[in-house]
Amino acid sequence: MKAVYASTVDSTNPLAALAVGDRPEPAPRPYWSTIAVRAASVNHHDLWSLRGVGLSAEQTPMILGTDGAGVLDEDIPGKHGLKAGGEVVLYTFIGTDGAGVAPGERRTILSEKYPGTMAEHVAVPSANVFAKPANLTMAEAATLGTSWLTAYSLIFTSANVKPGDTVLVQGAGGGVSTAAIQLAHAAGLEVFVTSRDQDKRERALAIGADAAFEAGARLPHKVDAVIESVGAATWSHSVKSVRPGGTIAVCGATTGDQPGAELTRVFFQDIRVQGNTMGSREDFARLLRFVEHANLHPTIDSTFAGLDAAPQAFAKLDAGDVFGKIVIEL
Repeated sequence: MKAVYASTVDSTNPLAALAVGDRPEPAPRPYWSTIAVRAASVNHHDLWSLRGVGLSAEQTPMILGTDGAGVLDEDIPGKHGLKAGGEVVLYTFIGTDGAGVAPGERRTILSEKYPGTMAEHVAVPSANVFAKPANLTMAEAATLGTSWLTAYSLIFTSANVKPGDTVLVQGAGGGVSTAAIQLAHAAGLEVFVTSRDQDKRERALAIGADAAFEAGARLPHKVDAVIESVGAATWSHSVKSVRPGGTIAVCGATTGDQPGAELTRVFFQDIRVQGNTMGSREDFARLLRFVEHANLHPTIDSTFAGLDAAPQAFAKLDAGDVFGKIVIEL
């Protein structure tokens, strides 16, 4: 089958390690299901894998892709409503609770130990297959497994905010950031967002932000929680912007992971710093219901037709000038 994969790893020129070509079809495995992929989104995790972060040269070739949507190949026994030919979306965290793997297996994301979603077919534990929200296209559904699940877990689990609270989303434009804006707005939160780019600030307002500010700007008031995925460039602003007793929920560090910690302010103001990687299967199920009930549609920056277009899709994400998600359609 055709697939997009890391042929090796290259820390200085990650796109040079990207390849498109034939890879083996998923092998049958007890309590796993195979899906014909119709769309997969490109994530920073894919670029980090090409750089050798979380993926060694010895593990290559490795099919990339950490989320996707498609059509179920065979019925899933005992799982009501999931029949062959059904449109599905995938939870791609493996080993979080033992479903489909040996007891005690370390958790991984597809494309780390098991082949990822950027292929004509992908296999996941059967427990990780969910019906696609009826209101979404395949391309929209393909954004949910990583960015949207991460944003949902950051807001409602890690930050534990309530309707009427205020959240600050650092760095408008990325997949997690745009998802956080849309989810928080739909849940009745006041949403502040920052960006160095005026166009991105205006687009953030259009998808639900209540106010958008230049990076580092003083806010009208302190916030109950900060959604932090930028890292070193925004960390000090996050610490200064959250109220005493508030939470900074962290899922990434695209500008570096070694900011000044500002520990005095953290402990003196009882600030809670909570890390977050994607989310639980239960969070994913709730996210799917929320998206369908509130008729939310993920923001998509661009779509690319066919796996052969993967180098262009990856180059666009690597360049950084995106607002929303990049999706490859099969």
